Amino acid sequence: MDSNDGTPSSDSQTGPAAEPAEDAARARAEAALGRMPFGLQRRLGWLLDRRPGRMFLRAAAGLRRIEVFDRSMTIAAQFFTSVLPVLILIAALGSNSDRFTDAIEMPEQSRQVLEGAVDSGGAAFGIVGTIFVLVSATSLSRALTRAFAAIWGLPRPPTRLRSAWRWLAVVLVFALSLVVVRAAGEPLGSLPPRELWPRVVSFAWDVAVAAFIPWALLAGAVRARMLMPGALLFALLMITVRPATQAWLPAALEASADRYGSIGVAFTYLTWLYVASFCFLTTALVGQVFATEPGLLGRRVRR
Repeated sequence: MDSNDGTPSSDSQTGPAAEPAEDAARARAEAALGRMPFGLQRRLGWLLDRRPGRMFLRAAAGLRRIEVFDRSMTIAAQFFTSVLPVLILIAALGSNSDRFTDAIEMPEQSRQVLEGAVDSGGAAFGIVGTIFVLVSATSLSRALTRAFAAIWGLPRPPTRLRSAWRWLAVVLVFALSLVVVRAAGEPLGSLPPRELWPRVVSFAWDVAVAAFIPWALLAGAVRARMLMPGALLFALLMITVRPATQAWLPAALEASADRYGSIGVAFTYLTWLYVASFCFLTTALVGQVFATEPGLLGRRVRR
């Protein structure tokens, strides 16, 4: 299954269904080319016969193989029901909801509901409630484990009690991501150029998170350096997505709260989480294609 150095073997890098999926993707591409003008058909056919075209077909086949749209929605829903309760728990235990509500751009109506829960402190959860929230939150980690196992063509690591720390660590990393980036970037925001350093902090954190999560969930079956292409792609993509989110999300949350109340806020968050999950899985799959391709770039990644 895996080689001795912890890198997936050549057979397991793409999984047993990878070659038929790539053949099917090429067949669909050739069928589409057949309906195009001859000149464009010849140029695109030439591109598909070169390495960039073959990598594009591998990525397209991989996205279809892992059912990226369905998995993105599943992970978005799991994130909403797993990470947000953990954030509320942390805010309640700390009796300070301001940083949490600022981090997720919560509208005023929902802030009042949260403050009512936080005012009661840890008693709102209790020991049993805290354990239940943390155990329930690990469903996100299990869903991500299945997704990354599908991306790398690996069998899912067995569910064992000693792996629970990995599931909890991933949930806590996600929960802290919404707060740490803002908290770490604020002191640097006064240094010139003011907009650069917060983005540098966000980029570094995104790379670390996108590399740590699959490494932890797959129990080190894939080396960290093999995960770096996907992590870098995710961080680069988030440079564009995060400012767009900051411009769109607050107004969308306020409009949803005014029209539909709390249920509208929930659906708006789910939309945002779906986009983030889609970016996360897509860049991980494209990173896997880069890391396992037989050319110079793949050899440099694998060293």
